Order: sequence, then structure tokens, then C-alpha cells
Amino acid sequence: MPIYVAMLRGINIGPHKRVKMDDLRKSFEGLGFDQVKTYIQSGNVVFKAGKGSSAALGNKIEDRIVSDFGFSASVIVRTSAELGEIVAANPFLKQRGIDLEKLHVTFLSEIPAAPALKRLAEFTVAPDQSRCVGRDIFLHLPNGFSGSSLWKVPWEKALAVVTTTRNWRTVNAIHQMCLDCK
Repeated sequence: MPIYVAMLRGINIGPHKRVKMDDLRKSFEGLGFDQVKTYIQSGNVVFKAGKGSSAALGNKIEDRIVSDFGFSASVIVRTSAELGEIVAANPFLKQRGIDLEKLHVTFLSEIPAAPALKRLAEFTVAPDQSRCVGRDIFLHLPNGFSGSSLWKVPWEKALAVVTTTRNWRTVNAIHQMCLDCK
């Protein structure tokens, strides 16, 4: 059975859209998924499921969240193999002096249009850096996310696709969970 990662956008941030991870695991198990595990409180779920497209799985999970929790949340799904490729493809790992604590990955529902990526480049001001590789955007934000050029601009909206961002430590921890799930 393939291993997948579901990343929910916007849950457990502030007082709204609160979900206990135990309840989220039960919700995924209710969909027939196996070996469901969560990582931290921000909606990262590793699970096994029958073969299917990531988009179809994401839609199924989104519907279940509405049913079980009474609110909508966007879900981006990647396979374990795709997550491994993302970890290996981070272009900033090849640069000298990169602080791993300042790396992030923005997962996208689909590849953004060229004009959207141009807009992202305009929003990204040095020392910040962004690189889009397929359906993922790698970010190096030396002053942290809240101190970055992207903090108060509508860069995610400009991409015109569903996004959710994780820090590098979380991406690697989820990847390790996938490897441990085999």
C-alpha cells in the first residue's frame, strides 16, 4: 500500500479551526486509511491508502473534514516518494552559509502559471530567496518568516493555487515518518 502525506492548511492557528490530532487520526481511519500518524498540531498526517491520485485523496479528505469537524480546510497530498524528492531537491542546500532553520517549503496544489511566478519573484526581496521546482516553492528567509519580504504581501494569493507552508525541520520529520512507515 502506498504511503502518503496530507498537509492541512490553516488548522490550529489561532482560536478557529481547532482539531485535536487524535480526532484527526480517527477521521482519516474512518476513510479506510491505515497506519495513520500525525506530526505536531498543524495538520501533518502520514498514512497508507490504496493507489489513487493525490488530488482525489485530497478532495476525499477535505470532504471528510467538513463532515467531521464542520469547517473546510484545504489539503495538499504528496506521496512518500514525492516528499523524498522534495527533500533531495532543495536548491538552497547546495549554497554555503545556509541556516537550515531558515528554510521552508511551500507545497502547491498545482504548478503556478509563469506570470504568478514572476509576481512571486517581485515580492521576494534580498536577502530572501525563493525557487519554484514543480509543485513546490523552496524558501530561504534569513530573518525568519515574520521578518521576511513575503510576510505582509499577498504572495500566496498571487500564485492562484492552493498553498501550505512547512519549515524545513517539519518537512524532514514528516519524511522520516514516511520512511519509518514502511
